[in-house]
Amino acid sequence: MNSRQRLQATLRHEPVDRVCVDFGATAVTGMGAGAVHRLRQAVLGDQQWRVKVVEPYQMLGQFDDALRQALGLDVVGVGSPVTMFGFRNDEGWKPFVLFDGTPVLVPERFNTTSDAKGDLLIHPEGDLAAPPRGRMPHGGYFFDSIIHQEPIDEDHLDPADNCEEFAPLDPAIVRQMAGEARRLASETEYGISLALPGCAFGDIALVPAPWMKHPKGVRDVEEWYVSTIARPDYVHAVFDRQLETALETIDHLAEEVGDRADAAYVSGTDFGAQHGLFISIDAYRRLFKPYHQAVNRRIHEKTPWKTFIHSCGAVHDLIPEFIDAGFDILNPVQCSAAGMEPKTLKREFGRDIVFWGGGVDTQQTLPFGTPEEVRAQVADRVKILGSRNGYVFNTIHNIQCNNVPTENLLAMFRALADARGMETARMIP
Repeated sequence: MNSRQRLQATLRHEPVDRVCVDFGATAVTGMGAGAVHRLRQAVLGDQQWRVKVVEPYQMLGQFDDALRQALGLDVVGVGSPVTMFGFRNDEGWKPFVLFDGTPVLVPERFNTTSDAKGDLLIHPEGDLAAPPRGRMPHGGYFFDSIIHQEPIDEDHLDPADNCEEFAPLDPAIVRQMAGEARRLASETEYGISLALPGCAFGDIALVPAPWMKHPKGVRDVEEWYVSTIARPDYVHAVFDRQLETALETIDHLAEEVGDRADAAYVSGTDFGAQHGLFISIDAYRRLFKPYHQAVNRRIHEKTPWKTFIHSCGAVHDLIPEFIDAGFDILNPVQCSAAGMEPKTLKREFGRDIVFWGGGVDTQQTLPFGTPEEVRAQVADRVKILGSRNGYVFNTIHNIQCNNVPTENLLAMFRALADARGMETARMIP
């Protein structure tokens, strides 16, 4: 069974020869560039290699094919080359040094300045004349959006202002994504995950629109959450317009990509916190579910893609709603949150949704535990979540901190290789 067959069988809840593994195929299943650098040095030992920062917002590092093969990964991603700060990651690379001294490569238009505190400021579209839209604190690992919120006039709020960024995907980008899917499908045996731009309704990482120089509308995070209660008509009007363009994008990608993709990343909107939901089930049904149903219905009508929702936190009580809305895959499976005990999740929902994540806790165990604790948790999660099929191993969200001990990263992959019965365990020191 090759990687593509393994992923396809996993998504159909069918038996596989070993658990499927993803690192780096989506924007929520990756690893900070500094961590990828140290892992690659430990596994492959090429001291001159510089990891590419493929998504600057989270400073995610690329898993190149040599590292992917050494670790036994099964899934690759296809997405738009336009990053969260509006510049492309396919127009050349230049050297950059992270705060911890790690040498990496960043996109050519990754242009930054510094403030008096030494914080790193990044500018939309690489335009240093534009106000910065992201801030990385001195010594930090990733950027937070700098909010640009114009005064809100309740009598003149226009939903069109929050829809500036929603337009049908550029046909050239559609062709580029389809070409990459064709190449991967014909030249490799990896499973393929396709990122669908514009399908995440109310994703709080996207609301501030850090790729835009002067966004209008409701862009402040607090104001957006207030709007879901105080301005529901406004939110619905934004979502209605977003849905129109999302369906058009799906149609174009379905026609061009066809059956070359296996999974489709649809939504990254978080609905849970550490101890519970921060949206009621009724509010999810009113505000979000109709749009999720419409997107999933169109994808399932036109393609074989299985649809992927990412929602952090204690979302146990919303999982039946996600399933009813048509989602096939749940990520990141935050087992450290209230009500997200893996045995319970697998027993209650394992026949109806694929779990993609949950393999090790990135809040405590991976950064602060011992290698033995990491190995034990990985083995336990693979045994529980991988039982009765329908599981893709990944950590609980991205490994963001570059200072996760290398020994713990290696312990994770050793335990994973052992659980899978793979000879690649010998390649991991």
